Amino acid sequence: MSRFILVTDNPDFAQRVRKAISGGLPGGLRVLTDVLIPKNPQELLADEGEEAAEVVLVGPGVAPEDALHLAAVFDVQLPSISVVLVAVPEPDLALAAMRTGIRDILDPDADEKTIRVLLERAGRSAATRHRNLEAPLPKPADNARTIVVASPKGGVGKTTLATNIAVALGRIGPMSTVLVDLDAQFGDVAGALQLDPEHTLLDAVTGAAKQDPMVLKAFLSVHHSSIYVLCAPKRPADADRITGEDVQHLLEQLAGEFRYVVIDTAPGLGEQTLAALEHASDALMVCTMDVPGVRGLRKELDVFDQLGLVAPHRRKVVVNMAERSSPLSIRDIEATLRGPVDNIVPRSKEIAFSTNKGVPLLQSSSRGPAVKALNRLAESFRPDPKPRKGMHKRAELT
Repeated sequence: MSRFILVTDNPDFAQRVRKAISGGLPGGLRVLTDVLIPKNPQELLADEGEEAAEVVLVGPGVAPEDALHLAAVFDVQLPSISVVLVAVPEPDLALAAMRTGIRDILDPDADEKTIRVLLERAGRSAATRHRNLEAPLPKPADNARTIVVASPKGGVGKTTLATNIAVALGRIGPMSTVLVDLDAQFGDVAGALQLDPEHTLLDAVTGAAKQDPMVLKAFLSVHHSSIYVLCAPKRPADADRITGEDVQHLLEQLAGEFRYVVIDTAPGLGEQTLAALEHASDALMVCTMDVPGVRGLRKELDVFDQLGLVAPHRRKVVVNMAERSSPLSIRDIEATLRGPVDNIVPRSKEIAFSTNKGVPLLQSSSRGPAVKALNRLAESFRPDPKPRKGMHKRAELT
């Protein structure tokens, strides 16, 4: 069985689709070069065996009226299959496509990343509609990680670190990373990634999503860096409706579906953050180079020890927005924390600019000290982390 079927006489587009699928999507592709498509879906699916494909891409090269007719028949006879029209998305065509049941329109000039995200979204939609007929998804591998980014105070750049780490891990395992905004009152992961989510954290812990992982996955937003995102509620008051038990159950579900679960938390150790830490395999403890922040982190680490939260060897201390001109040195911070600083991310105008722009630095740049530091941090979560060459980078700031 092929998960995807493409009807086109355009070999360049077919090659881009193949690369998009091979870059992180499960399932095969069957390409039909005869653009005189049959009017009966069964003829199109004749070689697919007992199970039909999940996504059918029609065009480029197919006459729009033929594509619309085929989609209308699919919508009636095989509604669980997502039909995607490959055409320039003009307003009149988009309206006609919507009326005939086409799930999405893909520009023929779209790049591989855009194609991959759209195919994942279409496949997810198909899987949701017939989820009760599918076999359970496999459990995560032994090297699956749940990474909590935490700090005793706000303004230290937790969201910046969490979004960039998620983007980097999305390159390691496309479509196998999910970023959760657990700052349920004032989280802004959505803004940091330029997302306008249809569903949020509150939807994910209530109703059908709480009972069915496939429904939960349908509530996640897809970011074009090949990651999933679960954004904070749009109303701060909704945070009170999310309990620690809700968070634990949610993370158990996500850990069963994804290789990496990255969690951005609210400042301090509230009920939701504590629930996440109890489920975490790793914790990134973040501070900046100021006395109140370092002292606060020391107290937070003491609470970790008292409650047995995250084994010490699975914690990483990250000094963010570091600069040589600070009155504190890295050695001062380590003396206060009574332990090593594991990673240092230098202050960077590029990070500030990328945050304001809503595009993570690792998505838009490949150079600079901050980029190198963020990449080193993400690489440390690989199942087989690459050996680090040279001296520890903190030597630059001690």
